[in-house]
Amino acid sequence: MPRRAENLRAAIAGGDAALIGRERSVALSAMGRAMDADLTGRRILLRTSDQLFAALALIELDGVADRIVICPPDVKPEHLPSVIECAGIEAVAGEDPALAVEGLRFAPVHLPHPGEAAAPSRKTEWVLFTSGTTGIPKMVAHTLEGLTGAISGDGAPQTVWGTFYDIRRYGGLQILLRALLGRASLILSDADEDVSGFLARLGRHGVTHLTGTPSHWRRALMSPAIAGIVPAYLRLSGETADQAVLDALKARFPGVPVGHAYASTEAGVGFEVADGLEGFPAAYLDRDGPVRMKVVDGTLRIRSPRTASEYVGGAALLDDGWVDTTDMVERRGDRYYFAGRTGGIINVGGLKINPEEVEAVINSHASVRASRVSGRRNPIMGAIVVAEIVANDNATLKDEILALCREKLPPHKVPATLRFVEKLELTAGGKLSRHA
Repeated sequence: MPRRAENLRAAIAGGDAALIGRERSVALSAMGRAMDADLTGRRILLRTSDQLFAALALIELDGVADRIVICPPDVKPEHLPSVIECAGIEAVAGEDPALAVEGLRFAPVHLPHPGEAAAPSRKTEWVLFTSGTTGIPKMVAHTLEGLTGAISGDGAPQTVWGTFYDIRRYGGLQILLRALLGRASLILSDADEDVSGFLARLGRHGVTHLTGTPSHWRRALMSPAIAGIVPAYLRLSGETADQAVLDALKARFPGVPVGHAYASTEAGVGFEVADGLEGFPAAYLDRDGPVRMKVVDGTLRIRSPRTASEYVGGAALLDDGWVDTTDMVERRGDRYYFAGRTGGIINVGGLKINPEEVEAVINSHASVRASRVSGRRNPIMGAIVVAEIVANDNATLKDEILALCREKLPPHKVPATLRFVEKLELTAGGKLSRHA
């Protein structure tokens, strides 16, 4: 049976796990006070530059604060006044006074020291920023119960989680909560650490369970340092996992289970696929259980106790209890395949193109490490399809990729131009940047 805790401090009691950062680690068995300020019943903006201090503050504040707004590191300072007003913020918590906000109380976060923390006595609301937001960020409200609804329970004592994600976003927070509730250690990434350096550190600390977006994994597979890890479980989420990246991981780590999960900040964790194939079985739509799914007008809808309850200070999130994920899916045989997002369509002469579909074909070429497909304005067609590709640039490869696209795709979806690049930029959440 799943082990549940009313708050995070109760979850870590009795364990001997550690939070492992790049510069320092904290043994949770010795977790005393991380904050001296009494923030009981307050609405807190958690604004840290280091993930380790964010984790320590979450353990300290859950069950104490009325609301924790978890600020990711890429939020622009000019948007903070709107965030603070919308969420009713009363204090800012962080490890560096430079993160303070004028006019608000600042509560320092320290490495743990002896002392009794405030007694958890309330249900804290957790507020997360949605991904892909341009302009003033959108925020959604969760409960700890909803955030941990997909976590199955205790892990093995020797489990060591690692994640490419930032724990201040939904995907990374899920891994932090899995580690804490399973009393397992967690190796945290660092924004200034390159992929090879993080992989080397994962190997030194004996990572057993490792998670990231498909884009994270494509970068990791290109690094020789990946030879230094010996994982027992691999997980992908946050983007569509195409067959090429799934096959590459299976080839690199034979016999190691590879799962890809569907989750979003609004909808919560929907499901995990463990059969090694892209997409998901159509039978998932007929399953009983807490998570229900349906397809309406080609987009996936989810109803679940794991979904966010509302947009904070904004528009309605739920439609009769359902979240419209805006992720488009297509049924082919007994399986559904993801076909991009409703806002990402390229219009070529009135014909609709999903970039992810074209990328999946390009990525299936054995010499391609990653690709990004986008539309470029064209005075005649409205837009044309262009592709950026991470691979060794040579004329033969370009011809091979175009031939593959012509074989697998209708003519209007074949890229008009191919450009070879050294790397593709990722968002702060580890997804392929569509605005680069």
